[in-house]
Order: sequence, then structure tokens, then C-alpha cells
Amino acid sequence: MGKVIAIANQKGGVGKTTTAINLAASLAATEHPTLLLDIDPQANCTSGIGIESDEVDDSIYEVLIGEVDASEAVMTTEMPFLDMMPSHINLVGAEIEIIDETQREKLLSAALPRVRRKYDFVVIDCPPSLGLLTLNSLTAADSVLIPVQAEYFALEGLGQLLNTIKIVRQHLNPDLGIEGVLMTMFDTRLRLSNQVADEVRRYFGDRVFETIVKRNVRLSEAPSFGKPALLYEASSTGAQNYMALAREILGNNQEYLDTSHSDNGTRDAETATVPPADDQETLSDAIGEDPSGSEDGSVTPADEFSM
Repeated sequence: MGKVIAIANQKGGVGKTTTAINLAASLAATEHPTLLLDIDPQANCTSGIGIESDEVDDSIYEVLIGEVDASEAVMTTEMPFLDMMPSHINLVGAEIEIIDETQREKLLSAALPRVRRKYDFVVIDCPPSLGLLTLNSLTAADSVLIPVQAEYFALEGLGQLLNTIKIVRQHLNPDLGIEGVLMTMFDTRLRLSNQVADEVRRYFGDRVFETIVKRNVRLSEAPSFGKPALLYEASSTGAQNYMALAREILGNNQEYLDTSHSDNGTRDAETATVPPADDQETLSDAIGEDPSGSEDGSVTPADEFSM
């Protein structure tokens, strides 16, 4: 089964969707079958890969509410080895529709095993929030990739995301790990970018990817043409940065891929522990708590944050 990587950060404008599109495309470019899953109601990932809303018959919305099997929502893209499970504007109301489901945080993890066997990687573009859609993604994921922009207030809000990851591990997905922290929008002309990178490394240590995604015009333009940077301009800095990230992730996951290919086995949603109703209520309450117990919600340093 493919490794499921959720791209998450509730802070908007950090390059989350750009990372989801271009990481998935770069993994596919190395001939690793990859599924890009858009669970953000804005559907920017879907349009950014070249799929318009009027082309979508079934989306992740229909999968979550149980209308269709996940395999029916998978679409091909113009890139070999890359498939897409699109989002749709209807997803805006999904959190309200599933709020009364007793296992509402596990809907995606229950649906994914039907399709993930076909892929080496499943990359999920999460919403810029910590609601039920993101919880579903974290529950279904093997790991989380956290994009952090190399700008002022880069670490703002990360404490709550890390707290959410801890809570998901405690109640829903004990095997959830950190794939890595990715520095994005890095401007080599600015001293601030280096200062922010140093601060991020101080907090997250060796969890920070060696690859840094630099600011790049072609990377910003590509989504408006419905293409990943590799198809828009393969020689651009942005395209090459994400190819480097893909190679780094492949290197970090070689053992996983070898095991997956040899026995096609990984944890199955049907065998995962389902938390009782009391735990689910605790989870919903805990998501809104201060992440560190401090008034400013500061981020816990890496040596104190065990994943």
C-alpha cells in the first residue's frame, strides 16, 4: 500500500497547496504511482492540476458522505503515474453533514484502503484549518509534512497543529509521524529568510528537510495554467526544488517502499482501534485547547516534542 502523506498547516499562505501539487508531480516523475487527494473545499489543488469543477462527476465529498466508493472518484491527469481525487465546492458543507457520525474522524481512513494499494504515495492537500476534514486526513495519514514559509511569524499557530497531531496520535492514529518540516518561499536576498530558517531548525532539529523551496515566478504562475511546475517549466528553480524534495523523501522512505512492494501490507483502517464516543468528545474539545498551556501558544521545541 502507498504511504499517505498529509500536507498540513492551518496557517494560510505557506505554500501548502503548491507543495501538494508539486511534490505529487515530482514523485510521479520518478515513476512512483502517486495519488493526489484534495480535501480542501477551496479546490485549488484540483484546479491547479488542470481539472475544472465541471469535469468532476464524483469527488472526495461523495466519498466522505458514502455515496460512492473511493475508486469512483479517482481521475487521471496529463502526467503519467499521477492520478487525482478532486475536491468540489460541495465539500464546504461536509463537516456539518458528518458531524453526527459516530466515527466521523475515520471516514477517510475507512475509504482509502480501497485505492491506496495501487499507489506508492498518496499526497493529501488539507484545508488551512483544524476542523473535521483535517482530522480525517491526519487519521488516515502515515505522516504529516508541514510547510513553513520563511517569513515573519513563520511559527505562528504551529503549536496548535503540533498539539492536534499529539491528540490524533492519542485517540485515533498512534502511528502518525512527522514526515518533515519544509521551508518554503525562501528569498536568498533577505537576511530574514536565513534567520527564520535558523529558528525553525532550532525548534524542529533534523525534522527539517535539507531541501528549501525558494521564491520563484514560474512556480507561482504554474497553477493558473493548470500544471505542476515540472510541466510548466521543468528547468525552473521551483520545479527543481520540488524534485529535490521528492528525492529526499524517497531516500527517507526506501525501507517503507521495499516492505510495501514485497508484502503489500500496512495497517488497515478496518483493524485500527476505534475510540469510544467519550474519547471522540474529548478529541473535539481538546482541538480547541491552547497547544502549550501558555498564553501565547508558543511552539514546543523539538527536543521536548516527541513524535
